[in-house]
Order: sequence, then structure tokens, then C-alpha cells
Amino acid sequence: MPKDILELEATPERLQALVDAGVLPPPYLRRARDLALAPPTREAWQRFLATTLIALGALLVLSGVVYFFAYNWAGLHRFAKLGLIALAITGCTLASVGSGPVSQRFGHFGLLAASVLVGPLLAVYGQAYQTGADAFELFVGWAVLILPWVAVSRFSPLWLLLLVLLDVGGFLVWGQVFDGDGFLMAWMAVGVGLLNGFAWATHEHFANQRVPWLQGRWMARVLAGLTMGPLLAVSTAFVIDYTITRIAGPVGVGLLLATFAASYALHRHLGGELFLLTLGALCAMTLITTFLGSRLLDTHSFDDLAVVFFVLSGAVIAQVAAAVWWLRREARDTGTTEES
Repeated sequence: MPKDILELEATPERLQALVDAGVLPPPYLRRARDLALAPPTREAWQRFLATTLIALGALLVLSGVVYFFAYNWAGLHRFAKLGLIALAITGCTLASVGSGPVSQRFGHFGLLAASVLVGPLLAVYGQAYQTGADAFELFVGWAVLILPWVAVSRFSPLWLLLLVLLDVGGFLVWGQVFDGDGFLMAWMAVGVGLLNGFAWATHEHFANQRVPWLQGRWMARVLAGLTMGPLLAVSTAFVIDYTITRIAGPVGVGLLLATFAASYALHRHLGGELFLLTLGALCAMTLITTFLGSRLLDTHSFDDLAVVFFVLSGAVIAQVAAAVWWLRREARDTGTTEES
């Protein structure tokens, strides 16, 4: 069921809709617009700068750890290598303990840094003792070891790290266990799309339940991209040549169409989510253009390539025009600014 307009973010279009509906008196419209378009407050800038600087600091420290071991690898004993990384993980974990807004941000990025360092710890252990483990075992083991931290963190980037590790581990299983078989690759991509789609649906469900740390839209948009990406790859391969994917191709196309429907329903439920509609439009344009290109190349000789590219260029221009017209209409219908 769509949300009430009073629960949505204030935009000039929605404020005008409130005036037209008689909810907001016309004399107060200008003041309401000034409040809706007001720049961020000093406190908001302080939170943004503090979070950004902490994130950059954590990134620089993690890159420094990696380069330190790369430069001093031959000169360090294996106990020193393992001990230093374990000490860094312990320090990052202890830094995550605290209270207050600033300490909470330090705690989140401390857990994120500790989780990232688990990977180098496993890699150093494997190199020092020559365990013979495959790369996919590293990523899957990495994900399993950081799972307790992820579960208690209530921090979206850490959940995203876990999901990326599982995705990479899944694709490495295809390359190292199944020797890169194309048919199994298609099913692996479908499986990764389903996993990411489950994460996306779970995020949207709990965000709709007003869970505080899931209220931002960036995580949902990243998960939507991670869901559509593998499904689009399978669908594109199916459009080019059915024998590449076989039955996995129609399944991927069906799931991709399901994500389009879910994106549109979510757009209407939230009263405006143009990013997801744009993402779906790009996927649809990719499939249509790939289909046209593959059929034209199958029916035209090499001498007719200029004609093929001319037709494809016209098709792309027509699709972009249609997508822009549709997105603008949806923006007007939901009172969403085109920058959303």
C-alpha cells in the first residue's frame, strides 16, 4: 500500500500537491519550500565530515597494512606476519567499543577494518604454511569468520562486504571447481542474482519496518544493481545464443523481468524511486539492443555493417527518448524531483 504523502520527503512538487489538496494553506507554501530546500545544518555537515574522514582514515590504514607486508614480505618471519595482522585485528576490534555518536562511527569502521584484515590474515597463513587451499575457500572462510561481527554491527557497509565475499566465492567456485563450464556459469550467475535479490528484499522489508540504520537508500540501490547485474549477463548471453545458457537463460530473463516489476512496485510504494526505474530501463535497453544487433548481424554480410550500426544507433536514440519520457512522467505522477 502506498505511503501517505505526509510521510514522504518534502519536494516542491509534493508541497504543491498538498496545496492543491487543501492540506497546506497557500500563504505557507513559500515558507515550506524554503524549509524543504534549505542547505544542510552545521550539525549535518559535522556528521558528514566526521564519517568521511573516519572512512578515509580506515582506508589509508588498510592500504598501508597491505603495502607494508608486500614490501617486507621476505624479511619477516611467519610468526611476525601473523602476529602483526592479529594485533591489528585486535586493535581495530577494541577500537569499536565505545558510546556516543562519534564513538559509534569509530566502532563501525573499526569493525569494518577488522573484518577486512581477516582476509590478509588467511592469505598470509596460507602462504606461510602452504595449505594448498583454493581461492574460493579463502573468500568463503573469510565470510564465515566475520559473520558474528556483521550480525552485531548494524552497519550496512559491513553487510555489503559479506555479500561481496559470498559473490566472489561463488564465481571462484565456478572457475576452480567446475573448470569454467559455460552452462554452469549461467546457473552460477542466476544463483548469485537470487542471493543478492534476497538481500535486497530483506533490506527493503526491514527498512519499511522503520529500522533506523536501514533508512538510507544507497544500500538498497547497490543491492538492486548487484541483483540485476548477474541476471542481465545471463539474459544477454541467452539473447545472443541460446546454446550458451540453455535452460538457465529463460530463468534469468524471467527473474530479471520480476526485478523490473518489483522495482516499479517499490517506486510506487515509496512515492518516487527513480534510480531503480532508471536501472531497469538501462537493463531493458541493453537486452533490446543486444537482440537487434545479434539478429541484424546474423542476416547481413560484413559489407553491410554500416547499415547495421546505423539502425542500432537509431534504436538506441529511440529507446533513450522513450525512457526519458517515461521517467519524467513517473516523476510527475509521484511528485518526485528528477534528481532523486
